[in-house]
Order: sequence, then C-alpha cells, then structure tokens
Amino acid sequence: MSSSLRISTVGVRGVVGPGLKAHHALEFAAAFSVFLGRPDPVLIARDPRASSVMLREGIVASLLASGRDVIDLGLVSTPVLQHAIQRSNAAGGISIGASHNNADWNALKFLGPNGTYLSSGEASELLDIYHLRKFEFRDWTSVGMLHYDDEALDRYMEELEQVFDLEALKGLRIVADCSSGLSSMILKRVKQRHNVDITMINATLEPKAFAHTPNTNARTVGLQLAPVVQAIGADLGVLFDMDSDRIAVCCGDGDVVSEEMILPLLAEYQLKRMPGRMVITNLSATSVVEHVAGKYGASVLRVPVGRQHAMDAMAMYPADRIAIAGEGTGAVMLPEFRFVYDGMASLLALASHMHGERASLKKLLAGMPRFDMRKAEVELDAKRIPELMTELEERYEGAQKSTLDGLRVDFETGWFHVRVSNTEPVVRVIAEVREGNAEELMSKLLDVVRSYA
Repeated sequence: MSSSLRISTVGVRGVVGPGLKAHHALEFAAAFSVFLGRPDPVLIARDPRASSVMLREGIVASLLASGRDVIDLGLVSTPVLQHAIQRSNAAGGISIGASHNNADWNALKFLGPNGTYLSSGEASELLDIYHLRKFEFRDWTSVGMLHYDDEALDRYMEELEQVFDLEALKGLRIVADCSSGLSSMILKRVKQRHNVDITMINATLEPKAFAHTPNTNARTVGLQLAPVVQAIGADLGVLFDMDSDRIAVCCGDGDVVSEEMILPLLAEYQLKRMPGRMVITNLSATSVVEHVAGKYGASVLRVPVGRQHAMDAMAMYPADRIAIAGEGTGAVMLPEFRFVYDGMASLLALASHMHGERASLKKLLAGMPRFDMRKAEVELDAKRIPELMTELEERYEGAQKSTLDGLRVDFETGWFHVRVSNTEPVVRVIAEVREGNAEELMSKLLDVVRSYA
C-alpha cells in the first residue's frame, strides 16, 4: 500500500489514508480558492468510491470557509463537470475520483474557469499557495453557501445531441463495460432518449467492490468485454474507465483494438469533415497518426508525454485550426467539446464514423497501415540517465532526433522513444517499425538501457 501522495499538474492522487488524507482535501481546496481569485462559485463532482463522500465534505467545508459558494453536481464524471463549468460563470471546479485506479485510491482534479485542467504555470502557482499555506478563511458573516445541481447530466446530453446524430446510431449494436463507474448514468440516457441498442455490463455503481480494475487496457477488454460482444453478435465493444474520460474497444468478432489506434481512427473521422486542420499528440504515439494526417493535408504536432503538454500546446492555436488532440492511451479531445478528454464523445464519434462509412470497425482498421509497436520499462539509477541518452544519441548519429522529452529518434523504417516516466521510477522504452516487427529494434535498445540499470 503506497504511503505517498502523487502531485502533478492535473491534481493530487494517492491511496486514501496512508497517502491521500482528509487534511489534503481541506488544504488543497483552500489553496485552490485563493488561486482562483475571482469570487464566483466553484463546481464539484465525485465518483462512487467509498472515500469520495469523505473528501467531498472536506472540500465543501474548506471552500465555504473561504467565503466561496459551492455548487455540488453530485455523482457525475469529470467530463460532465467540465462541460458544466464551461456553461456557467463558475470560477473553476474540483473533481473527486481516481478514474483508472482501484477502490483504495482517490484523487482531486482541479479545473479552471474554462473547464480544462490547469496549465503547467497555473499548477505551479497552486502548489506554491498550498506549500506556503496562504489560505484566506473568513469569519462567520462571510462564509459561502452550498447549492445543488441535479441537471448537469441532462445539459451534457443536450451538448452531445448537438454534435452527434444519435438517431442514426440505432442500427449499431454496442456493448459497454462501465467498470462500475459513471458512464452507465450517461449511457442510460442515450438508450432512453434515442433507443440506441446498448448492452451495459458492470453498470452498477460500486463504492468498494469494483467488477475489475477500472483501467482501459487490452487485457480487461479481452477478458471482460470481448466474450460478451461475441456472444450477442454486437458491432462494437467499448470499455470505459470509472471516470469515462477514455475508452478501449474491440471489434464485433471480439478482436481487441490496440489503444494506439483510437486516435488515428478518430483523427480520420475528424479530418474527413475538416481537412487540413492540425493533429496534436505526444512523442510516444503511433506514427499511423502521420499516415492519416497526410491523407487530408494535415500536420501533426508532437509534444512531450502527459496531458498537460497537449493542453499547453492547444492554448497556442485557435480552436478552428485543430482537428483533434490525444494520446496513445484511448484519451482523445475534440474541438466541438472545447478540448475535454471525453470517453463518451469518443465512443459516439467512433460509432458515427462506422455509420458514416457504412463499415465495420474491422474494415476501418483494415484501411490503415499495420505498424508494429513494442513497449517496455526498466528501473534505472536516475543519476545515469544523462549517460544513457548520450550513448543512444551517439549510436544513432545520422537519424532525426528530438530531446523534448527524453530522446526520440526517427529513421527511415521506424522510430523509438526513451524517456523517464512522470509517474513511476522507471524509464519507458517504445519502438515502432513500419515493416516487419519491432522485436529486434527493441532488443537492441533494451540491451543498452539495461546496461545502465
């Protein structure tokens, strides 16, 4: 059981008790109120974890004591909260929920007045306020008021309906694994309002006994979702994490789709309707993205790994110049939703792509190149990282290199990326080749990397 508290630009995360404690909720909420400055309300939402109510109480108490009004949306996902912030005059929001982690974990995620995660500079400012304890608690005459909003889900549905023709999706049969999380609440509305054929599994909200680890990985798709998709003859299977901000999918025959292919599939859907716009992704994502972008006269901007880097990059360009942004993890942002990581929008975009092309997911994938990617991680002595990077640069002297995030090397037949993880004490190694398999390249890389272990 981890006793550490993980702090990042997104927020704070940890095992509740030994890592994430009640006083963290109080103190970070107080710091967030100071950081926001403007006096408008803060919106909050939570997932169904057993610890989320406890953390909610601490956050509410701290914000009210800071003189801040609070609007509680209740049990809704982070994307729903983000949409609500964008519709309102809120100063910002706090989402309580650890998305892909098990029940013993929880997290506080901080959102600015535009509904997006804080920039790198803003996150640093928030942490400075927290560490310096520059809190501003008021006396009894100036405490804030607590309000409730139980219409956020319906307003969110209306926004989905403005972008997607949900009636057109009636012909598709979809199986959704809700991971005991919040996607079930949205999917129920899609079924009720538009009679879309969606079979939900693991749809009961659970505080402790999750049906499985709520992680959108290939193993969970293969074990939990694919057998049901095959058994009922569905067209598409989709797995949500608990917060429904990312997805993993399988074809109608149960074949699991690589998480790397979600972004290229949706990039093609977007670029067919808005050719020439930019695609933003990170240095570790598959180069199938470049293949798709090239078909539609689009450029690809690669940034360091981590959501915040994509957010920072998007802030540099007008929304009408960007078609899509995302990672090789199934997490995607669409400009129609003001660049919120939203798994429900990703599902509807993928289903709309299948409907528009009159093609199965299998057929859509068959139209894309089959590059081979391998991933590995190695524990290293952090002091030796510079030596490792120097040796790799020297070994591939004639190739194109990027040192934005570790070292990425591109050559005629493929590329590799070696970087220090943002979340774990390991070095991540990713290699992809355009012909054959990447096993030989990965083996050579790991021989070098392990020599520095």
